[in-house]
Amino acid sequence: MDEPRSKRIHSVLFVCAMNAVRSVMAEAIARHYFGQSIYVQSAGVRKSDADGFTASILSEIGIDASKHKPRTLQELEEWEGLNFDLIISLSPEAHHAALELTRTIAAEVEYWPTPDPTITQGSREQVLDAYRNIRDGLMYRIRLRLKQGSTKSPDDREGA
Repeated sequence: MDEPRSKRIHSVLFVCAMNAVRSVMAEAIARHYFGQSIYVQSAGVRKSDADGFTASILSEIGIDASKHKPRTLQELEEWEGLNFDLIISLSPEAHHAALELTRTIAAEVEYWPTPDPTITQGSREQVLDAYRNIRDGLMYRIRLRLKQGSTKSPDDREGA
């Protein structure tokens, strides 16, 4: 009875606490790999400013997120509604909010606990490495999960 996971995903929403780091990375990566076939958005539970490290580490892999403006779930709902097949929450606060959304929308919710790299202390390079680790982990999970939902085998793009 694995029906929900095998259902084709047409739209995905990534949610974190403030839509400045984790969900921005996830949105940018998902758009990069699946933007032609899956509608992708991101939002945060609370309002925030953009995070410069996020755009910097994404640009290292050829993804431009420099124009991203953080937005809240409420802002996204007001601008375009919240009609998504899959909501992926990346923090405990975001997961709670995502589950609340399922009271009014029929979406599958998955929780991917993802550490917050903004709390990393140390040199600039140590902080950037923390961001890179989050980016690389999200890239792996997104490629694996969204390939499953796009009716392709998880190995289709690996090692090609």
